[in-house]
Amino acid sequence: MTSPVCGTLTGMASSLSRRSILRAAGVTTTGTAVAFTLSGASSGAEPPVFAHGVASGDPMPDSVLLWTRVTPSPEAIPGSGKGVAVDVRWEVAKDAGFADVVARGHVRTGPECDHTVKVTAGGLRASTGYWYRFTSQGRVSPTGRTRTAPSHDDDVARLRFGVVSCANWAVGHFAPYGYLSGRDDLDAFIHLGDYLYEGDPNPAGDLRPSVPPNELITLADYRQRHAMYKTDEQLRRLHARHPMIATWDDHEAADNAWSGGSPSHDPATEGSWRDRMRAAHQAYFEWMPVRHRGDRLYRRLKFGRLADLTMLDLRTYRTQQPGPASSSVEGTILGAEQRRWFLDGLARGTASWNLIGNSVMVTPLKIPALPSREKLALDGLLDGQPTTVNTDQWDGYTADRRRVLDTIAAQGRGNTVFLTGDVHSSWANDVPQDGTSVAVEFVCPSVTSDNIDEQLGVPPRTGSLKVEAAIRALNPHVRFVELDSHGPCVLEVTPEAVRMNWHYVADRRDPATAVTFAHAFRTVAGEPWVRPAEG
Repeated sequence: MTSPVCGTLTGMASSLSRRSILRAAGVTTTGTAVAFTLSGASSGAEPPVFAHGVASGDPMPDSVLLWTRVTPSPEAIPGSGKGVAVDVRWEVAKDAGFADVVARGHVRTGPECDHTVKVTAGGLRASTGYWYRFTSQGRVSPTGRTRTAPSHDDDVARLRFGVVSCANWAVGHFAPYGYLSGRDDLDAFIHLGDYLYEGDPNPAGDLRPSVPPNELITLADYRQRHAMYKTDEQLRRLHARHPMIATWDDHEAADNAWSGGSPSHDPATEGSWRDRMRAAHQAYFEWMPVRHRGDRLYRRLKFGRLADLTMLDLRTYRTQQPGPASSSVEGTILGAEQRRWFLDGLARGTASWNLIGNSVMVTPLKIPALPSREKLALDGLLDGQPTTVNTDQWDGYTADRRRVLDTIAAQGRGNTVFLTGDVHSSWANDVPQDGTSVAVEFVCPSVTSDNIDEQLGVPPRTGSLKVEAAIRALNPHVRFVELDSHGPCVLEVTPEAVRMNWHYVADRRDPATAVTFAHAFRTVAGEPWVRPAEG
């Protein structure tokens, strides 16, 4: 089990004035400058108290989770275990000037939770935008904006979510996050996993150096890497602008992780897998604005009568992946408890749309043999070549998938949309069961992590075109696939349809790169298949 996360108190509405709160706290009314090293501490000067920004997450009709991290002294850098415990005050207001504060409270944080703060601000109004901030040691944090969810019985006309996954710090800049932070029309952004990467960086090829400069194993390691990510300015802006709804995938712990280990974890040299997983989970819960119960991350959020959003955990409870030529009849990707909870929610759901945050692809997929760079130029290379399946996806756990799709089919509503990351590419799929599509799946590309063109060492939109054509030929239920581009997606939900827009960056290595609209697909209520969307 993880250690308790600091500051998880609930604050309620208060009639105290902003002026009296500031006078009592003895704080200044200006935010602190953000000038710090990758570790979160300044070089040769006292670090900003709120060096890692602010964030909000998991909006509900009457509450939202707020997050920050405090650096009370120069030695209290992330992962150090050093520094004194300090008090932190927080406020939520209807206005950016905090003249109308509607909720406030205070918590205490210290080195036992890496000086992070998570509070549930309650007593809020549904479908309402708010501003929030923290104060500690006479300093005020940057101001964040957030928004509550609609009431459960509201007839909501429209929702929009940013959708992202797979952000490798070392190989690119986070322009997709910057793009979403500049949009004013989002209710939240959904992160489908691989928020960070745990691997050992390669200094010769990396665009940005990583902290720590080694593969993550210990609690201190994971804390430092989380802190490093929250020094990225574009990610900080996104966290401060929109509430986050997140789940994890494998790289938050280790590559291709399952409940009992990972191919990249060597117990002989890296110690207990259980200890490593515990460390990864504790750091994640400390540093991310997510609601959880103990180690349980899977949860469901409601957005009026329009949509239920289920966020699955497909790493913590899964059994080991089977070999590439087989699937697991005995194994599970969900685990028994999560599976019961998920199937019950599917059977009982009454919202117009059933959205499922799903870290790995659910669509059955035959994968053609990936050619070498030299062989890509040969015509007909992929014809008649052997195929495989990726058993790290739901293709490795067919019994669980059948239970889920059977439940969806039995409902007969044609309203289920899987939202998926993991594979660093763009897809729009019909999800078949016994020859009939029962749901659709929209897959967002990576923020920066390597795609097919980078893996093959070829220019984008060249050699991968043959692979895309082979995928579509082998899998007629794949309606769209693009293997090269990076960027964010925007999901629009109305009572009539769910639409996914793909936006691509011009150059992942350029922090100021252009981000442009590229593709759109949608599914119509009652008709569980993908069709192109205009505009």
